[in-house]
Amino acid sequence: MKKRTIAFVLAGVAIIGAGAFWFGLDKETRGVLKTLPTNKDVLLWSLPQRDATFRAFDRLTILADHHTLAASTTPMPLPVGKPLNIPNIDEYMKEQRTAGIVIIQDGKIRFEKYGLGFDAKGRWTSFSVAKSFTSTLVGAAIKDGYIKSLDDNITNYMPDLKGSAYDGVSVRQLLTMSSGAAWNEDYEDKNSDVNKFNNAKPQKGMDATISYLRNLKRSHKPGTVWNYNTGETNLIGVLVASATHKNLAEYLHEKIWQPYGMEADGTWLLGATGREIAGCCIQASTRDFARFGQFVMGNGMAGGKQVVPEDWFKQATTKQMDIGKAGHGYGFQWWTYDDGSFAAKGIFGQGIFIDPKRKLIIASNSSWPRASIGEQPKAREEFYKQVQGLVDRGE
Repeated sequence: MKKRTIAFVLAGVAIIGAGAFWFGLDKETRGVLKTLPTNKDVLLWSLPQRDATFRAFDRLTILADHHTLAASTTPMPLPVGKPLNIPNIDEYMKEQRTAGIVIIQDGKIRFEKYGLGFDAKGRWTSFSVAKSFTSTLVGAAIKDGYIKSLDDNITNYMPDLKGSAYDGVSVRQLLTMSSGAAWNEDYEDKNSDVNKFNNAKPQKGMDATISYLRNLKRSHKPGTVWNYNTGETNLIGVLVASATHKNLAEYLHEKIWQPYGMEADGTWLLGATGREIAGCCIQASTRDFARFGQFVMGNGMAGGKQVVPEDWFKQATTKQMDIGKAGHGYGFQWWTYDDGSFAAKGIFGQGIFIDPKRKLIIASNSSWPRASIGEQPKAREEFYKQVQGLVDRGE
């Protein structure tokens, strides 16, 4: 998820005086100050604390570094289409604790609504939805010639991993989370890798992600077993940055944000050694998350240019690995469905659902009571099916 972000932000905020500083803040940031978490672990925050902070991860910039994705100089319009009448939508949004939802069908907004005091002008954090952005940058790097092949050994680009469990792992295997390295992603286990990684002190002169992952043991032969691993997405970010010699935000802005016409500024939080946290924490408007869905469904064209190889999304958004759930799979950092649809998903209810057959995109931001456990994940899957049914019936 993240290495040095909110924990340090809150420590910085605690020593800041009021006065002119307070009045210079926007409403989202003031909300954080009024509902200040006292524990650095987001999983232990109260719902009001999450509601305030998810919309302001990047606003308290005292110690939470980030790179900015400047709004496009040529914003892509989102015309309004026939309103989609969704039964019980208010009840659904209340149960999901939805901050924003935008539904685009056939290139037009058919539904848009906000909650929790959030609105179209705000930025909400993505959590692991960022993974699908990161994998797309791999496609761009291949198109641009920075990465030669999906079958390249990742140590060609990150030599500090030589001799580790990642030696011999291909770019493809990293994208599909099938490296074979042992990793525990349990968000509610304080001793899991995903939690220990956030607090680990990197080896001097070494990237924080590489410093931690190079000490993991190998539990499976590469390419044979899928294991969800946010650390590996962070490693993909290091791969792209190392190959392109550009930071991820710069490359994302160059290839997609500017030419595709994102209408608002976005941000990407940085980790302990100054690189973007590739597995987490892009902040953007719900509309711009929906626009990214449009970009993907359009096979990666932006500004009249093909940003990724023409067959990239055909590979990236179809099942590459079995995840042990009927009808579902995993592609290149995308969750796949056997009906041809696919999704980017982040904890606490962030998501971009894409259904090319119906030309349908559902972008949503939420503040679920728990990271990924409870009634909300299943209800969201049912909501996707409900909207598909409405489209099929021409409603």
